Parts: sequence; structure tokens; C-alpha cells
Amino acid sequence: MSLCLVIDEMHPSLPELLVPLGITLHYQPELTAAEVPAALAAQPYDGLVVRSKLRVTAALLAHGPQLRYVARAGAGVDNIDEAAMAAAGVVLLNAPEGNRDAVGEYALGLLLALFRNISRADEEVRAGRWRREANRGEEIGGKTIGLLGYGHMGAAFARRLSAFGCTVLAYDSNPACVGDQHATLVPLTELQQRAEVLSLHIPYSAANHNFVDEAFLAAFSRPVWLLNTARGEVLDHAALVRGLQSGQVRGAALDVLENEKLAQLSAAQQARFDFLKTAENVVLSPHIGGWTHQSYRRINEVLAHKIGAFLTLGPGQG
Repeated sequence: MSLCLVIDEMHPSLPELLVPLGITLHYQPELTAAEVPAALAAQPYDGLVVRSKLRVTAALLAHGPQLRYVARAGAGVDNIDEAAMAAAGVVLLNAPEGNRDAVGEYALGLLLALFRNISRADEEVRAGRWRREANRGEEIGGKTIGLLGYGHMGAAFARRLSAFGCTVLAYDSNPACVGDQHATLVPLTELQQRAEVLSLHIPYSAANHNFVDEAFLAAFSRPVWLLNTARGEVLDHAALVRGLQSGQVRGAALDVLENEKLAQLSAAQQARFDFLKTAENVVLSPHIGGWTHQSYRRINEVLAHKIGAFLTLGPGQG
């Protein structure tokens, strides 16, 4: 019998998916991050399911010496110390397959909103302003779209772009990554030379902090539109603001920000946010790219499959 602690809100399908696998669930989403170590120590849990409530660190893992796996209900694992996990012999399972379609669709929606001035036009009509010429937009057809990162999310976006008659280029630092019928893998320099739109799909890590900075944006041969549905910290927001001010960035659609706790911004972050929220060529949303009713359940399904495979077959079989 496997004992698993769940510390975050999950779709209610979780018990029906995990209990048949012989897993006893302790569903405690009301736990605060500070209470999790004691909860782990109180029972011989071999599994822990998290979203983003807390960081999984060496100190936390020490409270659960019998842990065999941590399952992250989502794609990003930037709140998990993977080196500490490896040192403790704890396997990390996540579920990018669960919300990749949601993110792919949302990235397309952001691009359309940016190109066709949808948010601005909606606000203007509600205010009694009927400005057609000022809201003349761009078409996706014929554009060259550059994807930074070609994992689950980038590939899902590329599949949806394939119907629009555009050219899709992708760069990924993983040498095992290959292109497909939806996108051509190219060196980063070629992507910067050819792309008219830059869409970010790389995970956050220390190495990727502010990966897209002023020098990165300046290397593009022409001004670009920029989309970010990945993590806010991969984009240098000071460089973004300067790019928007200079025209090197024609517009930006951001589902993620450098600090998403809007009541806790530093003075510099607040100044950048104040600029972004008043810019007519910027679209903002509250990290909802992967947030659909369908993905909510699908993440459970993916995790259940991976947990079941891990418990039956061992590491690397999820």
C-alpha cells in the first residue's frame, strides 16, 4: 500500500484515478507551507503531490525520509530543487502533457489579441469610441514566428499555427530536440535574423533567469512582437520596457510577470508594471494559459498514469 500526501487543491477526480492503483490519499489542501514538514514527518508517506504552494528543498525532504516521489501537478518545476531530489533519491514527476493544449490555444489567442488590438478595441467600444482605422491590425498569415523552446508547450503552439499560412521556426538548447512538420529547428542566430514574432516556451531555472535580455532582443534583425506564456523570470522586464519604448519590441502579450504578487512589487518592479499596464500595445493576463476546466482534470490523468507506472515499474517508466 502506498501512502500519498496532497497539499494543494486538485481536481476532484484525483481519488478515482489514484485509489484503484493501491494508493491511500491524505488530501490536505488546507495545509500551509509552514505546516507541510510536520505533516510529512507524521506519516510514512512515499508520495507527495504539490502545485506551487511551497518549495521542495533538501530541508523539506529531510522531514519525509520515506518519500519515493514528488508529483508536480503542472508543467513548471521551478519550485522544486531537482539536485536535492536526486541527492535524496526521490523521483520527480510532472505533467506538461496535461495543459500543453490549453497553453497552445492560449498563446494563439494572445497573438490574435495583440495583432488585432482586441483588448483595446473592446475597451474603446465599451467607452463609446468607434475607432476602426486606429485599430487596423496585422494578419498571422505570411509572418515568421520564432519559438524559444520546443518542448510540449512550444510544439502545441506550433500545431495551432500550422493552419495560418505562416513560417514557424524554433530554437531549443536540448540537442535531443527535433523539428517536425509544424516547425523547423534552427540556430538561435537564425531565429533572431528571421523572426517577426518571438514566443517564449522555456522553463525557468537559474541558468534561464532573464535569458531574454536587452542584448538578446537587440540581436533581432527587425522589431518583434513578443509573447510570454512560460515564466516571467525568463524575461528581463526592464529590457522589455526599454524595447517597447524604443520600438525594438512592437508589442507584448504577457500571461506571466517577473513578480505575480502585485501587492508586493519592489519600487522598480512597480514602475515597470505601471508602464506595461498603461501601454496600448501590451496585453496582460493572470497566468491562466494552462488554466482550463479540461486541463484541470487532464493533469490528474497524466499524474495518475506516471505515478502508477513508477510504482509498478520503477524510475524512468512514467
